[in-house]
Amino acid sequence: MHAFPHTDDVIAEHSLDPQDWGAFSATAHGLVDDAVASVRDVRHRAVWREMPPEIRERLSGPLPRHPQPLTEVARTVSEVIMPYPMGNVHPRFWAWYMGASNMTGALADFLAAVQGSNLGGGNHAAALLDQQVVRWCKEMVGFPETASGTLVSGGSMANLLALTIARNVMAGFDIREHGLAALTQTLCFYGSDQTHSCHRKAVEALGLGNRSLRRVASDEEYRIDLKALRRAIAEDRTADRRPACIIANAGSVNTGSIDDLDALADLAHEEGLWLHVDGCIGALIALAPSNKHLVHGLERADSIALDPHKWLHAPFDVGCCLVRDAQAHRGAFATTPEYLQSTPRGLASGDWLHEFGLQTSRGFRALKVWMALKEHGADRFGRLIDQNISQAQYLGRLVVADPRLALMAPVAINIVCFRFDPGGIDEAELKALNLEIMLRLQEDGSAVLSDTVLKGQHCLRVAICNHRTLYEDLDFLVREILRLGDEVSRGEASQPSS
Repeated sequence: MHAFPHTDDVIAEHSLDPQDWGAFSATAHGLVDDAVASVRDVRHRAVWREMPPEIRERLSGPLPRHPQPLTEVARTVSEVIMPYPMGNVHPRFWAWYMGASNMTGALADFLAAVQGSNLGGGNHAAALLDQQVVRWCKEMVGFPETASGTLVSGGSMANLLALTIARNVMAGFDIREHGLAALTQTLCFYGSDQTHSCHRKAVEALGLGNRSLRRVASDEEYRIDLKALRRAIAEDRTADRRPACIIANAGSVNTGSIDDLDALADLAHEEGLWLHVDGCIGALIALAPSNKHLVHGLERADSIALDPHKWLHAPFDVGCCLVRDAQAHRGAFATTPEYLQSTPRGLASGDWLHEFGLQTSRGFRALKVWMALKEHGADRFGRLIDQNISQAQYLGRLVVADPRLALMAPVAINIVCFRFDPGGIDEAELKALNLEIMLRLQEDGSAVLSDTVLKGQHCLRVAICNHRTLYEDLDFLVREILRLGDEVSRGEASQPSS
C-alpha cells in the first residue's frame, strides 16, 4: 500500500471549470442570444467599419496575470470584438473569395470545442464522423469510394498536401528516404499564369524552388493554353528535366475561369503526368444542377483540393484534400512511432488520421460540415451555387448595360471583374479612380469588394460566394459605384447613400 504524502508536500488543486455553473450558463446564453441577433439583423449594419483608436488600444494590453469575472470578459467581447468583424457574413461582402458561414456550423464549432476531441485518430465518434465527411466530399466531386482524403485548414494546405504526394510519386525513387539531394532531374509542375499563389508557396516549401513551377500562358478566357502547355512539357523533356504534374484550375482566383479539365486529363494520361485540380473555388459546382457540366472531367483527377468553408459555407476553417490513390496518399505522410501504436481493442484501435497529412493534432472540423449538410442537404447547397452564378451573370449584364462601366473578363462562374471608366483618362488614373471607389465603399460600410490586375489593367473584382446576397444588393452596388465614380471624377468628398 502506498502512503499518501504529507499535506505540507502538496499544493492546492484547481481546475478551469466554472465555480458557479448556473452563472456560467446564464452568461453563455446571453452571448448566444447576442450572436444570433447579430446575424439575424446583419443587413442593418455596415459590412465593415474601421476600428477607432480607443478600440485598438483595448486590444493592445499586456498579458493578463489575474482573473476577471466572465461577465466582464464577455462584455469586452461584445463591445470590442463582435462589432468589428471582417464582414464576410454580410450579404454585400464580395471580397477575395470567402463563404458566408452559417448558424448551424457556428453551433457545431461550439459543440466540437466542448467535446474537445483530437482528430489525430483513434476509436471515437469524432474520428468516424471526420471520415464520413471525407467520404461525402468524394461523392460530391465524383471520386471513387476507394480514394483517400483528409480534412485540413483550407485550400493552401490541401494543395500543399496534394503536390507533396505528386512530388513523391513522380520523383521515381523513395524521396522520403533519400531526400531532394537524390534528384537527378528537375521536377516540373505546370499551371496557368492564373494559378493561385499558394502553389508557389507549396513548391518552395517542398524544396523544389519557384522555378520548378512553370507558368503557362492563359487564353482570352483566362484558361490554360493547351498548345503552350504541350510546348512547355516538350521543352522540359528536351532539356532533360522531368515533367511531373499539371495543376488545373477549377475556378481561377482572378476570374473564376475553369480550365478544360477533360483535355488536361487526356494530356496528363498521354504524358504520364499527375493531374491535380485546384478546386477551392469551383470544385463544388459539381453539386449545382444547372452548372455542374462546367467541371466535367473533375472526377478524372489524381488529386483535388476543395474548400467547404467557401461554397458549403462552413465557418472558417476547413479544407479538404482528396487523392485517387489511397496508398500513395498514406505513403507520403505515414509514420508509426512507438507511442502511436495501434491496439486490437480500445481507443487506439481506430484509424490514425494523422497519417494522411502533416498535423498530428487536428481539430474537430468535420462537425460543422456534417451538421449543415444533414440540416440542409447537399442539393440545397447545389442550388445556392447556381444562385450565385446566376447573380454574377446578372451583375455582368448590369455592367455591360452602362457605358461608364467596362467588363474586364468573361463571367465564367461567380466572379465579375469590371471597372468604372468615364473615358479620357489613362491607366494610372483609372487605377487610382477605381481604388478610391473600392475604399469608399468599404469605409462607408455599404459593400466590400476587392481588386486585381488582368493583363496589366487594374479592375474591381466581385466574388459572389454568399448565400445571403440578393439581386437587389447587386443593383445597389452598381448604383453606388456609378455615384462614387462620378463623385471621385469630379473631385468631390464622399456622400454615403442611405
